[in-house]
Amino acid sequence: MKHISSLIRRFISIENIKNLQYDVIVVGGGHAGTEASHAAARMGVQTLLLTHKKETIGEMSCNPSFGGIGKGHLMREIDALDGVCPRICDTSGIQYRILNRRKGPAVWGLRAQIDRSLYKKNIQEKMFNTPNLTIITGAVENLLLEEGTTGGIRCSGVILADGRKYYSNCVVLTTGTFLRANINIGLESKPAGRIGDEPAIGLADTLQKLKFKIGRLRTGTPPRLERNSINFENLKYVVGDKPPVPFSFLNETVWIKPEDQLRCYITLTNKTVEDICLNNLNMNRHVREEVKGPRYCPSIESKSIKFRGKNHIVWLEPEGLDTSVIYPGGLSCTMSGEMQEQMIHAIPGLEKAILIRPGYGVEYEFVNPTELTPALETKKIAGLFFAGQINGTTGYEEAAAQGIIAGINAAAKVIGKSEMVVSRTEAYIGVLIDDLTTLGTDEPYRMFTSRSEFRLLLRPDNADQRLTKKGYEIGCVSEERYKHFCQIDKELMEGLDILNSVEMSLYKWRKALGFNTTKCNGRNKAIDLFTMKPDVTIDMLEKTFPDEFKTISQKHSVRTRLEIEGIYSRTYDDHWDIIEEIRKDESIKIPMEIDYHSKIINLKFEEIEKLSVIQPQTVGAASRIPGVTPAGILRLMHYIKRTSENKTHISQ
Repeated sequence: MKHISSLIRRFISIENIKNLQYDVIVVGGGHAGTEASHAAARMGVQTLLLTHKKETIGEMSCNPSFGGIGKGHLMREIDALDGVCPRICDTSGIQYRILNRRKGPAVWGLRAQIDRSLYKKNIQEKMFNTPNLTIITGAVENLLLEEGTTGGIRCSGVILADGRKYYSNCVVLTTGTFLRANINIGLESKPAGRIGDEPAIGLADTLQKLKFKIGRLRTGTPPRLERNSINFENLKYVVGDKPPVPFSFLNETVWIKPEDQLRCYITLTNKTVEDICLNNLNMNRHVREEVKGPRYCPSIESKSIKFRGKNHIVWLEPEGLDTSVIYPGGLSCTMSGEMQEQMIHAIPGLEKAILIRPGYGVEYEFVNPTELTPALETKKIAGLFFAGQINGTTGYEEAAAQGIIAGINAAAKVIGKSEMVVSRTEAYIGVLIDDLTTLGTDEPYRMFTSRSEFRLLLRPDNADQRLTKKGYEIGCVSEERYKHFCQIDKELMEGLDILNSVEMSLYKWRKALGFNTTKCNGRNKAIDLFTMKPDVTIDMLEKTFPDEFKTISQKHSVRTRLEIEGIYSRTYDDHWDIIEEIRKDESIKIPMEIDYHSKIINLKFEEIEKLSVIQPQTVGAASRIPGVTPAGILRLMHYIKRTSENKTHISQ
């Protein structure tokens, strides 16, 4: 009788809430999910975030850092769109550095070592207090589908494992590494998406039944070490920048004092480590698997196989201010715990290191991202969006970048606005999404500055000028941020006007600033000096010529940005010509109903096959598909033009 009454109570509670309606549902509380749900809520739509556990929202499940080369650009762009993780990093970091400083500022990599606990605390506080956002725990097992108003199928909600149903206009899946996932340590394998968390089996089955192109990838994480058991005495170390450079354009500084930043130490592997890895491959299921792992962040076993005889850097990174846990970056491994201990003890400084937790590998399913439009909506099912590692990417930053775009476009669809597509000519986010949706991936995709053709223009310092107005117009950027951006933009424009208006002979500049050049002919603007003599600063100009430069903004960040603008001022014209050509192609939309098999288009078999599978949205996207020739693009453009002219003629 007691059992029956509990069933009735459970049934009543399910019945009471099963018809709850939201505008947007986001599945998954990782970095893609937090950005997606927060972006949708910022745009004023009622948003539901469904997660396995509220306490793991914003969990940094692998490395304790954000940013880096390429990734730091993504962080600045996320911030320019009013995303949350860059601001949380500015209140949670324990060491801030700019990587790649030996090269030009276009490829500098902003990076922050993060206090895991502090980050999770701060982002959860932000999420739990966000208007229009409801957070509920539950495992999503299935999708609710129905016929769309214009034909086809649309997603109208989700079904949880306990039978609860939540209805919505759009659903964003950000399942991370949880789809039909296994954890591997040595020869042991068990179902899990992360230590202590169950995999998403039902949802993986659903996507398979819907005939999405499913692949399988693998990744890994290092063991965790006890700080007090490590001998740091003879190890090199790096310290944070003074002053630290924040991720967010809203901040002039970060929360931690420059002198309080923690050190990160460096050690090296050796032949003993390599031998342990190579001699135990037969006992390492993860390495033996025929599944692609990350090329650019490989396990120590993979590095030992590929780069025999080479010693590899291991970064000993603190995981926080109030913890003794050390993260050995560069030492991802999946061998047995016993072998991991032997390997660790062979590394200088770690001879007596205590393993708090062994490293492990994760195998998981992903959906080929060519199934998506540039708005990250699936082509098969309207109102269903994917973001993060479900699309084959790796890294917090790549996940967050996709999450914010998916959340914006899901909300835009609900309120009847046009989707926001970010082009590869205007942001690294655009490069990321264009690469994924046009080319797909068969290995975990990671962002690098080398992936962009226009990295001299797509710099960390100008991400707000490229994206904030665009975000404000669609509604994801707050009034406060937009006003802040407008003020900074005004100061930059005024500064550039001054730098372009002050002109004098090169001889006079040389004499005043100490140029070591024999060329003294002609006149030059102040803006030219930053290219000719990279160590010139606004402060130097103001000190030497106070009357001419005294009205330039006194903000350090504005002055730094003006100097960077000066360095690249001479390269702009050539780049803009190429960008305009690409944007013309991107503006030519390919009709949804196009039949690539048509003899009128006269495409080659390989071109027909590639275009039919990927279904590019624009001529520009089609031109980047391997196997589609320039001649094929020309035929396609002629066909689109003729079709458009015929439609115009018929309508008249």
